[in-house]
Amino acid sequence: VNDENMVERSSKFLLIVVGSVCFMLILYQYVAPGVINFGSPHGYFTEEDEGDIFPTPDPHYVKKYYFPVRDLERTIDFQIKGEDVIVFLHIQKTGGTTFGRHLVQNVRLEVPCDCRPGQKKCTCYRPNRKETWLFSRFSTGWSCGLHADWTELTNCVPGVLNKKENKQKNQRKFYYITLLRDPLSRYLSEWRHVQRGATWKTSLHMCDGRTPTPEELPSCYEGSDWSGCTLQQFMDCPYNLANNRQVRMLADLSLVGCYNMSTVPEKKRAQLLLESAKKNLRDMAFFGLTEYQRKTQFLFERTFRLRFIRPFMQYNSTRAAGVDLDNATVQRIEELNELDMELYDYAKDLFQQRYQYTRHLVSTRLPTEDYMNQIINRW
Repeated sequence: VNDENMVERSSKFLLIVVGSVCFMLILYQYVAPGVINFGSPHGYFTEEDEGDIFPTPDPHYVKKYYFPVRDLERTIDFQIKGEDVIVFLHIQKTGGTTFGRHLVQNVRLEVPCDCRPGQKKCTCYRPNRKETWLFSRFSTGWSCGLHADWTELTNCVPGVLNKKENKQKNQRKFYYITLLRDPLSRYLSEWRHVQRGATWKTSLHMCDGRTPTPEELPSCYEGSDWSGCTLQQFMDCPYNLANNRQVRMLADLSLVGCYNMSTVPEKKRAQLLLESAKKNLRDMAFFGLTEYQRKTQFLFERTFRLRFIRPFMQYNSTRAAGVDLDNATVQRIEELNELDMELYDYAKDLFQQRYQYTRHLVSTRLPTEDYMNQIINRW
């Protein structure tokens, strides 16, 4: 009898130990998702992976601008089953094509985007209904015009989605995202692209309900394209939209009378555009920098609580990198892109500060009310 009691007590004890271990493992999964990953719905990296994939913030980084926490804090409870929509503002020659493909082919989703061979667009439906959660070139196409800018997208996206989905919806939340690139490299890359025959002449440039007149936006070339143009010719055209493209595409052009240069004096116009571009960039849900692919991936994942399947790769051998320039030419390009240079300096500092801030949050993450609520809901 004593032997039987001993066995029974041992069995009960073993059952309690095993049960406790299982409970602790389940609890640990939710409380510390950055440490163990058993297929958490948000797909966090393990600490070991994170250390290998994402660069350590530079401890000697000197901040240039002051940003309050509200400008650094970017954690969005993205409701893919609700009414939330990511809108990708794709500026030419910033690596947007690669990033756009990541969005439709490389995000770990309950219902992945449906990308068929030979088709330019993918279908990115919500898991619970046939409505899109992503507004971008590779999901909805150029629905607001080729490389639509901030002015065009903010005035066009809601109406286009209402029409596509055949319903009126005012409760949608739009999260704007974009990529920026070093202005010198971006400008040279655009010149090379135009030299090969690109025009983007079908871009609408809609602003205040109309497209610009030929007088407001003259062409830099005669004929069907500008293929074969030299860098000197490219720089010499005063109407070249490559000049300060990033500022113009991020600013609210309504503030300066759109493309009518006589509305606001030149210096005042430049100042208004730069400040507007800074504000709109700062207020976006997310922006990345072409020169920092892994940091861009990290910030996107932490902002939207979505995970990419494959890590971003840093390619520095782009078309722009192969151009030999003398100092005078570099100086001239920087003068032509003075506003973009200022914006990029500002954006780079904000990006680095966001990265440092977010990495610090991740490394010091403790069980919070949010995680405890997750555990209670799951149980």
